[in-house]
Amino acid sequence: MQRPDFSQQLREVALRVTRPRLAVLAAVHDHPHADTESVIAAARSHLPDVSHQAVYDSLHTLTEAGLVRSIKPAGSVARYETRTGDNHHHVVCRSCGSIADVDCAVGHVPCLTASNSHGFVIDEAEVIYWGLCPGCSVRT
Repeated sequence: MQRPDFSQQLREVALRVTRPRLAVLAAVHDHPHADTESVIAAARSHLPDVSHQAVYDSLHTLTEAGLVRSIKPAGSVARYETRTGDNHHHVVCRSCGSIADVDCAVGHVPCLTASNSHGFVIDEAEVIYWGLCPGCSVRT
């Protein structure tokens, strides 16, 4: 799969193109669902001298701009992905913690209709499926 033009993505959301932001976007794109420490390690493969703080700041800025999505499965640290804007869901292995994307089951955004919105204008539904991944289910 061809890598997106990260510089263009940054410009489209009115962010300055910086080396740390480019390295973090590349790291998250190449390692979907990575935690912060994994993003730091991957970003350093693109930019060896990038600091922890620069990665944290970039993740925050990119998440706020909608270029990166942060997910927080119960009992897990935040994970990051560049697949944004499509309201997809996730499946998480209870044993090893691996995470995979699950497209919306049916319908249009937000994929689910709340039985009572309590007056909220709902624009997203977050669903996490839990189970055992193929590797872990064979071991049990």
